[in-house]
Amino acid sequence: MTTDDLEERLAGTLLGTALGDALGLPAERLSAAAITRRWGRVERFHMWGQTGFVSDDTEQAALLAQSLARHPADLTRCAHDFRRALLGWFLRLPWGIGRATVRSCVRIALGLEPSGVHSAGNGAAMRAAVVGVFFWDWPLERGRWSRALAETTHLDERAVEGALFVAELAAACASQPPETTRAALFDTALASVGEPVLRAALLQARELATQGAETAESAASLQTTGYVVHSVSFAAYCFLRHGDAPLPALTEAISAGGDTDSIAAILGGWLGARYGAAGLAAELLNRLHDGPFGPTHLRKLAHALADRRGGGSAPVPSYSVLVALLRNVALFFVVLAHAVRRLLR
Repeated sequence: MTTDDLEERLAGTLLGTALGDALGLPAERLSAAAITRRWGRVERFHMWGQTGFVSDDTEQAALLAQSLARHPADLTRCAHDFRRALLGWFLRLPWGIGRATVRSCVRIALGLEPSGVHSAGNGAAMRAAVVGVFFWDWPLERGRWSRALAETTHLDERAVEGALFVAELAAACASQPPETTRAALFDTALASVGEPVLRAALLQARELATQGAETAESAASLQTTGYVVHSVSFAAYCFLRHGDAPLPALTEAISAGGDTDSIAAILGGWLGARYGAAGLAAELLNRLHDGPFGPTHLRKLAHALADRRGGGSAPVPSYSVLVALLRNVALFFVVLAHAVRRLLR
């Protein structure tokens, strides 16, 4: 890939993560029946009017991209920078943060090593795609960095290998020719998974997709909780079965209910890596709330990452601490209002 090609794939990965996150967020923890009853097909944002808001899925991916751009050749310094970034982010009152990440941030604040905790949640997986695309042509480095950065918060092997699989599939999506089938991309990534429970679930996802199983049936078999084995395998099924185009695939994933924002964020990262930023729904991207972790910030991160891979020294974008804090406080009331509306319906 040229530097411009890589930037397009990185931008697609980050923006695809944001798109899936923002589309899935209003439906998080709802059942499939409740989602259908409220909105039918989720093809636009529903948190507050028609504006999309991202949660911790996108924000952690952006923080990881920022640390990667700052230290693209030094894993120890990158992991240290990411831990510090997570702590600062945690102190600015983010919402949607998982229990394992909370515990990890507390350990970071106390200076405890290791910072990761024994959890099989999907927090490490939902942010891993950008690592895979950045190291698209360096498989050994890709595996080493993916594992180390996953372990900053999650030590359970299921969570770590879930993140490895997400990174490997993103790398394959970004680097392989357009005519490569999604099944071939999946099989390439599957080679990185040795953990038996996760591998069995991924094989089941492939079988369901190959058989043409419907989304509801596959969701019942694979499940859609925040357990990494469920999240990654169901996202993989949606990629294989419905990944001809980004928006329909994301809509199908969200229609199943459960941990909709994280599953759609993982799926969106893969689809963005495969189709690039230009292949995503431009109208929806334009409706994402901008500012810290918004589309402008994510595109600047993609530019910095691609430039660093090419040996350049483009400035690494950061975000205003004060603006991020005020945004989180304001969004608290948006989330509260949305929760009240859900209860009243």
